[in-house]
Amino acid sequence: MTWKCLLVDDEPLAIEVLEKHIEAVDQLQVVGTCRNAFQAMEFLQKKPVDLIFLDIHMPKLTGTSFVRTLQHPPKIIFTTAYKEHAIDAFELDAVDYLLKPISLERFLRAVNKLTQTTFTHPEEMPVITEPVSGFIYFRSDRKMVKLFYDEILYIESIKDYIKIIREGNAPLLVKQSISATEELLPPHLFLRIHRSFIVSVKQITAFTNNDVEIQRVEIPIGRLYKPQLQKIAELKRFHG
Repeated sequence: MTWKCLLVDDEPLAIEVLEKHIEAVDQLQVVGTCRNAFQAMEFLQKKPVDLIFLDIHMPKLTGTSFVRTLQHPPKIIFTTAYKEHAIDAFELDAVDYLLKPISLERFLRAVNKLTQTTFTHPEEMPVITEPVSGFIYFRSDRKMVKLFYDEILYIESIKDYIKIIREGNAPLLVKQSISATEELLPPHLFLRIHRSFIVSVKQITAFTNNDVEIQRVEIPIGRLYKPQLQKIAELKRFHG
């Protein structure tokens, strides 16, 4: 799916930053830019969009007030230099709330949440009986690499990098912390079992009190992560 994006911000530099980040993601397409909420209203009357990157502090009408005027708003990612509006943003079911200046890593974390917010109401959420098809982007070797969840076997932390072990492909080296990576991955598909390892639940072929096995590789379970054993057992009932 290609997400048609509208950028709404009264600061030209902020628009430029977003455009540069969006260029790195194939699934995002900028279809318009607006300097204020009134221009955005006119644009939406002519052309529907899937996602709005929306500043909050704008002249005459704020971003949060603008969203409240929309009967059927698209997905919203708020962009602002102010922390105090976070509660308002999430009450409006925003996908995310980005604080300026927006780094590429933080931007990608917000974009990756889009695959987890397809359903707008809890009653629409499907019962998870098998892994949900999805993907995630990582920055490696000066380009954005798209990985499907199903191809990730496990992830290992190596100093300031993570090494992503993939099915049928060479490992991918990414300069990113394992804690930041853990936040990006859906918890029903991946579990952190050690300070240095995240594993795909689907790929686990055996486990003991001390380790899990993935394609004959034994990965240790850290002492502080022993409670994850119960989660592994529960999730394996779904994933097989």
